[in-house]
Amino acid sequence: MPDADLPDLTDRVEAMPFARRLGLRDVRGDATRLVATADWAAEHCTGGSTLHGGYLMTVADTLGALLAGQNLPAGAGTTTLESKTNFMRGVTSGSIRITVEPVHVGRTTIVVQSDITRDDGKLVSRTTQTQVVLQPR
Repeated sequence: MPDADLPDLTDRVEAMPFARRLGLRDVRGDATRLVATADWAAEHCTGGSTLHGGYLMTVADTLGALLAGQNLPAGAGTTTLESKTNFMRGVTSGSIRITVEPVHVGRTTIVVQSDITRDDGKLVSRTTQTQVVLQPR
């Protein structure tokens, strides 16, 4: 596994009750990159057996926030300020791979990009989101 050198972050996904429903596995990452996989599942699909766009956006938002969290100063938190997703093609079987990288790490915002690909390596969606840095009070 080429990402085996990255720390396992599965426990951080498991700490988010809603995220546990996403079927994410092999969640690994650090401040510079995060990777994960998820299997196609009927409960995440539209009527046409295609992974639902809302599911893909939720996966990207969850993992984007997790990567942003790896870049926060001590005691700070984060929440999504803005998110935009472009969809390129559907997923009707197999699994997806999610790769998240920071675009900008600043004092007040962190921008991340999440690419989701299919088993054949083709890009399914690209999400760019801005996470606000919430300083401790």
